[in-house]
Amino acid sequence: MNIFVSGGTGFVGGHLRKALLERGHHLKLLVHRPSGSYEPGVEQVEGDVTRPETFVRHFAGCDAVINLVGIIREFPSRGVTFQRLHVEATRNQVEAAKQAGIKRYLQMSALGTRDGATSRYHRTKYQAEQFVRDSQLDYTIFRPSIVFGPKDDFINKLAGMIRTLPAVPVIGDGKYRLQPIAGDDVARCFAMALEMPETIGKTYDLCGSTRLSYNDLLDCIGRALGKSHVSKIPNPLVLMKLVVPLFQNIPAFPITMDQLLMLIEENICDGAWRDTFGFEPQDFDTGIRGYLQ
Repeated sequence: MNIFVSGGTGFVGGHLRKALLERGHHLKLLVHRPSGSYEPGVEQVEGDVTRPETFVRHFAGCDAVINLVGIIREFPSRGVTFQRLHVEATRNQVEAAKQAGIKRYLQMSALGTRDGATSRYHRTKYQAEQFVRDSQLDYTIFRPSIVFGPKDDFINKLAGMIRTLPAVPVIGDGKYRLQPIAGDDVARCFAMALEMPETIGKTYDLCGSTRLSYNDLLDCIGRALGKSHVSKIPNPLVLMKLVVPLFQNIPAFPITMDQLLMLIEENICDGAWRDTFGFEPQDFDTGIRGYLQ
């Protein structure tokens, strides 16, 4: 297949490019500035998902579209907002696919996305999903949990804190649960879905095999780094809800209210996706040891 991929230059995109190329696909990779650094079989096309006139012509000759575009934090002064990058970018690509006569469309959303979600991140992801569902395209939507791998942001950031700080701050009691999934496993589901007609019109929550409280997650990362104990400093949730809104617009401040709300509401799923795709996800403890060490 010839596949148009947006958001494919990031962390998950790196895993996806590898998975698709291994299956013999040719990729049109949307980039802001072309370079010579991508793999054979990848054609770089210049454009911006928020400006359809810059990329619609590149849909010609493609058999499928994969949209990985997403942000975890807004920077409105730079035009980086959930509305633009989640909702408008999706709408632009859905319309471009319809105009080009492309039927197959895969969308990356996020675990926890739902109507009436507490965070703006999840609410805009849900709006984007609705554009896809209403498009009459042959769509598949994936909602991954926290994704881990050698170039991830979340696990590596926590590992950096554990390496350098005498104690790691914890929001609330740290008992809220997470279920991380490997980047290779997310990419494998995307690649397999292209060859599985039964995934058309479906939405899949993607999570790993291990549920961990946030405290247990920190301990697991600590063990991977060779530490027998990770000291933690609880920060009362009530206090954090007062402090974070005051400082979240400062780029260097490590968390926003959206991120806080998503963290404490948990990020787990039932693992039913395995019934369709037929493989077991990578073990979290083994997976992070492979790159943190």
